[in-house]
Amino acid sequence: MRYQHKWQDIPAHKIPIENQKNLEATIRRSFECGINHIETARGYGTSEMQLGQVLPKFPREQLIIQTKVSPSKDPKEFRRKFHQSLAFLQLDYVDLLGIHGINNPETFDWAIRPGGCLDEARKFQDQGKVRFIGFSTHGPTDVITKTIETDQFDYVNLHWYYINQLNWPAIEAATRHDMGVFIISPSDKGGRLYDPPKKLVELCSPLSPIVFNDLFCLSHPEVHTLSLGASKPSDFDEHLKTIELYYRYDEILPPILERLEQEAISSLGKDWFTTWQIGLPNPEKTPNNINIPVILWLRNLAIAYDLVEYGKMRYNLLGNGGHWFPGQKADNLEQIDLSECLANSPNADKIPTFLAEADQMLGGGEVKRLSQS
Repeated sequence: MRYQHKWQDIPAHKIPIENQKNLEATIRRSFECGINHIETARGYGTSEMQLGQVLPKFPREQLIIQTKVSPSKDPKEFRRKFHQSLAFLQLDYVDLLGIHGINNPETFDWAIRPGGCLDEARKFQDQGKVRFIGFSTHGPTDVITKTIETDQFDYVNLHWYYINQLNWPAIEAATRHDMGVFIISPSDKGGRLYDPPKKLVELCSPLSPIVFNDLFCLSHPEVHTLSLGASKPSDFDEHLKTIELYYRYDEILPPILERLEQEAISSLGKDWFTTWQIGLPNPEKTPNNINIPVILWLRNLAIAYDLVEYGKMRYNLLGNGGHWFPGQKADNLEQIDLSECLANSPNADKIPTFLAEADQMLGGGEVKRLSQS
């Protein structure tokens, strides 16, 4: 999604020549590196159409193509979008079709119910247009695990990396069900690691933050695939350094992990570091739908690792992320009583102050989801 020209469909003749040349060079570089798994989505604007001008130049049997289609209340809409994807990609079939965004009970129902989008995907599979079916999710761990436990999917695309390990129970569930595990955006949503703060660079030394995070993810055999998010050919170079270190992760990672943990404890205090997540309410159970867990998490990252710019990017998406990034900012706390929703937290007395601090540190403007920009 990082190399396409527009987040909206436009005619092919309006794609700038240089943008298309860069996309093709990026794909060719990936093949030179031994990377043949290309991931896109119907929701990624011109990505599929631009890839469709490149992919026919490669032997089809050497490609692993994944696209994703969002679930719809009307499965006919899901069907229409999938056929549009195939047409744009100029392919007879895709290797992997993901139901894109099973993020909450509603999208779960649209996908799983009899006659729903999963049944449509099965029809495509029977017709030879799809080899394997999975789902992609930005949802909470319980929704992800519930979807996995249906035992209807071959793989899952989810978020899990060093700074956010909440979805580990879902990965364990996927392992039990013999599913492939694909990590979404570990270098961007995993901390904007292509532009890391100096403090994080020092803490991850002698590795770069990108290589550390790649190695951390791949050191867990339950994880199979990382999305590199390449936007230009040179973006592969840093990631590829991970490969030569892979079989030494058990000696390389422990001192870095220890440094990162000790810095978080030193910066945040041991009591807060070990208890901050206990008893926090979901946005749906919080006045004004404030997303307390996410806001406190972003504050922790900003203080411990100087991930302020990352925190701003994520914090200012609150209120505009829909079910992809739910909840609201903490920008009107003086008018809100949080005591009832924080009754189960051992830090109830501190949290309102910390939320206000986070808003002051990270607030400053609305951010749109990329697909809205």
